Amino acid sequence: MADGENMMMAAGANQGGDAFDAPVRDKARAQHDDAIDALIVNIEGYEGPLDVLLDLARHQKVDIRKISMVALVDQYLLFVEAAKDRNLELAADYLVMASWLAYLKSKLLLPVVDEDGDEPTADEMAARLAFQLQRLEAMRKAVEDLQGLPQEGIDFFTRGAPEGVRVTQIPEWQADLVDLLKAYATQRIAAVDRDYHIQPPAVFSIEAARMRLERILGSIPEWTELETLAGNTDVDAPKASVLASSFNAALEFAKAGQIDLRQLGTFEPIYIKTRQSTDEKDDRNGS
Repeated sequence: MADGENMMMAAGANQGGDAFDAPVRDKARAQHDDAIDALIVNIEGYEGPLDVLLDLARHQKVDIRKISMVALVDQYLLFVEAAKDRNLELAADYLVMASWLAYLKSKLLLPVVDEDGDEPTADEMAARLAFQLQRLEAMRKAVEDLQGLPQEGIDFFTRGAPEGVRVTQIPEWQADLVDLLKAYATQRIAAVDRDYHIQPPAVFSIEAARMRLERILGSIPEWTELETLAGNTDVDAPKASVLASSFNAALEFAKAGQIDLRQLGTFEPIYIKTRQSTDEKDDRNGS
């Protein structure tokens, strides 16, 4: 009957093997395995794990002078024989602890000799032993904490379509006055147009000056200052441009024999008048 139930349980385990790949470790079974891995000693005045014995010896709650080293070694050999096929590394750790315990007892039993040597004293050895015990306890606690964490697929299950993680980034600016000035200068330089566009100046062309001067040639029979003629205009151009273009036009008309130019001295005003023909001069003289 028991064999039939075991076969049914094995068959059920095979059918459900696809659902759970990793076997679930029972807590009681885990505690049982840990108890098997621990070296339980039974010597005079103490019965329990070896690391607890060392901790009690460190706190002077157990007199290790009364502990039989022979019984301790015998029990350790039996433990190594039973554990060598399961966890040889654990047996090696307990060997170190047992050797420390034996060495510490020998130091306590031997008389104290005041000699300067490299060998540690009993107090130093006890301190080292305490450090090793603390480290072992920390490792065991870390293992227990890791084993106590919830496991995926056993204690919790993930969704088939998990949602994305929304990440909110909040920038933190760390800058001083120099950094702010550099950033401002960079923005100003980037905003400057690197292409230099030269705007053509507003000028009064020579052709326009010739046309204007040609229209007023008949109305200047007497000497008239050129600057006065150039100023009487409504063109949107600088006065210097109007004067220069008018002077060039006057030179062309003087070269063609249509006007006369006169300047009394250097940097003196330039005068202009229409040149009269011979018939006009005779008519004027006769009248």
